[in-house]
Amino acid sequence: MLDKIHKAIDDLYPEMVETRRYLHQHPELSFQETETAKYIGDFYEKLGIPYQANIGGNGVIATIKGGKPGKTIALRADFDALPIQEENDIPYKSTVDGVMHACGHDGHTAALLALAKAVLSFQQELPGTIVFLHQHAEEYAPGGAKPMIEAGALDGVDAVFGTHLWATTPLGVLQTSKSAFMAGADRFEVTIQGKGGHGGYPHETNDAIVIGAQVISQLQQIVSRRLDPLGTGVVTVGIFEAGNAFNIIADKAKLVGTVRYLNTDIQEQIISEIDKIIDGVCVANDASYTLNYEKGYPPLVNHADEAELVLEASKQIPEITKREEVLPVMGGEDFAYYMMERPGAYFFTGAKTESNPFPHHHPKFNIDERALPIAAKTLISAYFNYQEQH
Repeated sequence: MLDKIHKAIDDLYPEMVETRRYLHQHPELSFQETETAKYIGDFYEKLGIPYQANIGGNGVIATIKGGKPGKTIALRADFDALPIQEENDIPYKSTVDGVMHACGHDGHTAALLALAKAVLSFQQELPGTIVFLHQHAEEYAPGGAKPMIEAGALDGVDAVFGTHLWATTPLGVLQTSKSAFMAGADRFEVTIQGKGGHGGYPHETNDAIVIGAQVISQLQQIVSRRLDPLGTGVVTVGIFEAGNAFNIIADKAKLVGTVRYLNTDIQEQIISEIDKIIDGVCVANDASYTLNYEKGYPPLVNHADEAELVLEASKQIPEITKREEVLPVMGGEDFAYYMMERPGAYFFTGAKTESNPFPHHHPKFNIDERALPIAAKTLISAYFNYQEQH
């Protein structure tokens, strides 16, 4: 039966592309995806597949219960977009000013919808139950996964699988890990209060820009000189705001950055080091400060057995010519919350284009749409492998 479902997925390729391009033209930001959620709900409504809307926000869950006994497995796709002005010159370019599907979530949704349609024809032969978990708001913490879980999205679910179309991995390559796969991602904001004044009389001031620069310089030593070299961490300051005139010494500076880590011990050490550095620099310069540290998504840690199951399942798909166990990437992903609640695995489906190899979150980001059926077929193959092993 799996071969028949794979064939049905291939037959739906034109529809899959059409769906993806429609969604690409109509992106919506995190927590604002009401029309996208309606589109997903309407899709299931037309097929007669039972679904629930407004799960933990804009989340949508559809269910196909097979005619044979088996486990209940959730397959997840996210559907929010990013605040980016698209620069691609394509017929299906975003029609929303300043908003773009620059991370492939349009493709994730198209693949999962097509998979549901393909499976429906074989419902009576299907073992177990498939939960199609369409998640809103992956891009920004607190994200959509946690509120969906709190709303009961995983009730009765035995395992969870998901994939990300990965634009820097070649078509036909599948990547995953049997342990930590993606990093925890936190945010911090520091406001430094000095004493402003005339640019020609610096001795009468307490220059917040100079103090902020010292803080930034010292923060770079956390990873290189404070962490165990065998550990993994990132401290990045992405925003440094201060001053409003060339001849006025700024009295205030704001730094905003991100911390990435693969285990909570590293996270707690980095938090401690950030606080000590800022406090020390500000005390030395007779300045005050406030530090707001926001813990975001935890590390995404795959379950080893389920990751191995995905690798084995991918061998059933001729289009996948290479499968790899890879080192973790330092991007964050709230699929991590599902992995904290249930067994499962997350994997990358190679979607690198031949002519447009731009990374995720780039205004010229795009995917090779031939990856869509590969993603769908890998998910359903993992589903069947899990049923056979349990």
